[in-house]
Amino acid sequence: MLFLDHTPDLSPIDLEIYKYVASHIDEVVYMRIRELAKETHSSTASILRFCRKFGCEGFSEFKIKLNIYRKALTEPVTTHAVDETSFTNFIQRSTEAFYQERMQAAVKLLAEKDLVLFIGTGSSKIIAEYGALYFSSIFSMAFHIEDPINHPVNFFNKSIAKNVCVIALSVSGENEAIINYLNHFISNDCAIISITNSEKSAIASLSDVNIPYYISTERIGDSDITSQVPALYTVEYLAKEVQKNKQAGTE
Repeated sequence: MLFLDHTPDLSPIDLEIYKYVASHIDEVVYMRIRELAKETHSSTASILRFCRKFGCEGFSEFKIKLNIYRKALTEPVTTHAVDETSFTNFIQRSTEAFYQERMQAAVKLLAEKDLVLFIGTGSSKIIAEYGALYFSSIFSMAFHIEDPINHPVNFFNKSIAKNVCVIALSVSGENEAIINYLNHFISNDCAIISITNSEKSAIASLSDVNIPYYISTERIGDSDITSQVPALYTVEYLAKEVQKNKQAGTE
């Protein structure tokens, strides 16, 4: 929200101030506090409280941060060419002991379960959907959770949950919606496997097994455009390892 990476708790008055600021950024950066109070039909005290909710000691600091944000909005958007070496390096790392140990731990966990649920948001949601489709040819039941924010898992009883493994996908590993959802699964004794860009994240720490792929992150403004190729590769690799494990068990 504006120059914050989160949404502060805004009162109805704060929301009116926010709406005005967001639609009149070019003017607000040059306004005095009394002028903004007049335009938003509020008081200077309300403006100051609003500024503090945006991490600013006063209106002057708020205008400085707002102006930096305004300039960033007008900067031309540039994207880098695809860096094939980053993918090559990842594939090379996937053959190393660290990655292989994590994969085998995940395979062992999945071999004990009857149901696999994939969860992800944003671009990770697409990989989660694909993962459920890919795994469905191996497991009798593999599904994608369509809307983790609005579909809680309180209906799971523990006898069912013990046969469930959740595979969570998140580049940052800090997605609040996924974290909240995983906490529900954990309380029901579900197994958790996560595929993230780093093992030093909240989602990784909540998991029984975390498979990090470590690739350079990319952003355009507020949008994360980090490649999902490593996550896709990991999902397919994991599925094939599970399939191989199942075939070996029947021989």
